[in-house]
Amino acid sequence: MNKALSLLAMMLIAGAVHAADSDRTFVTPPGADPKAAPPYSSGVLVNGTYYVSGTLGVDPATGKVPADAEAEVHLVLDSIKQTLDRAGLTMADLVSVTIYCTDLDLYDKFNTIYRTYFQDHYPSRAFIGVAKLVRGARFEIAGVAVKPAKSR
Repeated sequence: MNKALSLLAMMLIAGAVHAADSDRTFVTPPGADPKAAPPYSSGVLVNGTYYVSGTLGVDPATGKVPADAEAEVHLVLDSIKQTLDRAGLTMADLVSVTIYCTDLDLYDKFNTIYRTYFQDHYPSRAFIGVAKLVRGARFEIAGVAVKPAKSR
């Protein structure tokens, strides 16, 4: 009898896990070749909460981080904005961001540009100094956004 109950419980759990997967929307960059793209999604929408992957400020024309830090800030924030757009969200829907930075002396310069991407309120935030980022980036941003209840 215990084996039957255990089997039934396992089947119910497996069904619940599968049902949870069907509520997920995976967002990839436009035109990304699944075979050549890095092994992650730009973002994942689950039950109205959108998880934005770590994003770099890479120039789409060159595939490289620009030499100018201010240009990189614009590129990384524009990329976050585009990722949110593809999920039907805006910068106003961000509730939390984590910014990784290789040079904490850029904090004020970053903030000056960051302020221009928001209207009324800012998301909660962490600004973390790190030794190194991929592709020689100075900034990487990850975030969480929530769809307004009326649009769910």
